[in-house]
Amino acid sequence: MTYLLDTNILLVYLRNSSMAETIDSLFQPLSYPNIPVVSVVRLGEINSIALRNQWGANRIVLLEKILNQFLIADVNVATIIQKYAEIDAYSQGKLAGKPLGKSSRNMGKNDLWIAATTSVLDATLLTLDHDFDHLSDEFLNIATIENAEGI
Repeated sequence: MTYLLDTNILLVYLRNSSMAETIDSLFQPLSYPNIPVVSVVRLGEINSIALRNQWGANRIVLLEKILNQFLIADVNVATIIQKYAEIDAYSQGKLAGKPLGKSSRNMGKNDLWIAATTSVLDATLLTLDHDFDHLSDEFLNIATIENAEGI
């Protein structure tokens, strides 16, 4: 299975928390034959977090070691760009032929890229939050890991 990891999941692995063991036991995203993927968008986010929090050299080395286990998905791909537009319109309740069926959702632009990439790759999105839930029936396979207090 192909897994695309949300930033919050990357942080779990970086912190080497017990939640990482839970994720591994449930999904084994870093184990063969599964394919772990991270979007280039999430690389920008995680590097921004590192700069804002002034991570030291050891933590940066650990981050690089973790990220070396992933395929990096670019967003400069016509199908991903088209899917971004569809998901954004759908989230606003404006996609012809696909009614949202609930009030519109304002998604962050980075989350739109993640959703589009996950959808095009037919991957499962691993996340700790519910920001993508409204897309699960139409666009995404989502695995939300619950009970992640303190992460």
